[in-house]
Amino acid sequence: MKKIWRFMREENLHRVLAWVVALVVLSSILISLLEPGLKWVDSVWWSIVTLTTVGYGDFSPVTGGGRAVAVIIMFLGIGLLGTLSATLASMMISRRLKEDKGMSKYNFEKHIIICEWNHRALAILKEIRSDAKTRETPVVLIAECDSTPVDDPDLYFVKGPVNDETLARASAAAAETVVILGDDKLDANARDAKVVLSTLTVECHCEGVYTVVELVEEKNRQHCVRAQADEIIVGNELSSHLIASAALNHGISRIVSELLSTQYGNDLYEIPAPATLAGKQFIDVFTRLKKEHQVTVLGVQKGKAGNLVSNPPGDYVVDSGDYLIVMGTSAAMAMP
Repeated sequence: MKKIWRFMREENLHRVLAWVVALVVLSSILISLLEPGLKWVDSVWWSIVTLTTVGYGDFSPVTGGGRAVAVIIMFLGIGLLGTLSATLASMMISRRLKEDKGMSKYNFEKHIIICEWNHRALAILKEIRSDAKTRETPVVLIAECDSTPVDDPDLYFVKGPVNDETLARASAAAAETVVILGDDKLDANARDAKVVLSTLTVECHCEGVYTVVELVEEKNRQHCVRAQADEIIVGNELSSHLIASAALNHGISRIVSELLSTQYGNDLYEIPAPATLAGKQFIDVFTRLKKEHQVTVLGVQKGKAGNLVSNPPGDYVVDSGDYLIVMGTSAAMAMP
């Protein structure tokens, strides 16, 4: 109730509603006194119908005083309803403008935050929307843009640099993942320095959130490690490795691209190890999931954000609470 009252005061709705209530009460009292045999309930009904200019005609004042009250209510009702309509319209327009200009505050949970806007952010957003699990997940963009850069009903814009104020408005403490991208307007060193600073800010503001950061130079990785980034992607290094692999093993870039994109073919997923497979050897887990669900297990992760063991030996034991890194289709991920 406090939030509702504060909202009404901020938008000046309480004054308009107070005038409407006062007019209904006063006119109901006057018409019940002036019109013979009219019940109080009927007088309230008549006042509301007359104020809104609906005029059902089920009752009409017959005395001069009653008709004078009716005329006053009609004129005042038009003005009050016009004011109320204008206030509501102004609220909606103002709210929309604030959202487009990145001035709003959001109260989401388990959402995704993207810091900085560039062509990679657009590609990330497209991948998020192409995955059935995150198709309608709220995504909050923190960037220094003039307005919302794309038309996405589930994309919410917060204007400004990555700091405590913008993170609070983006509800970062309740987010599931924060992606920190480089600023393309800066040179490599300045760009990575800004990413490290943003990572420190995010980690200090919300300790439990999972952070994925993008760097240009491998030499700056250690700075992000010290800033406690959960996952670090070095663009130049990743591209170089992929190009080198494609040169040595022709066609490998195509399968990597397929696995990294959720828009077609097989994808990479992280799933909790089924309880029925806890304590089993990796070869048994691999065989069963492949046979029953056409899913290939590539690795085992110790906990949600623990160490990853890729291609474990056959006798490696999968424990309860482990996560499996698997390759499969979205249909296969519907496994019970």
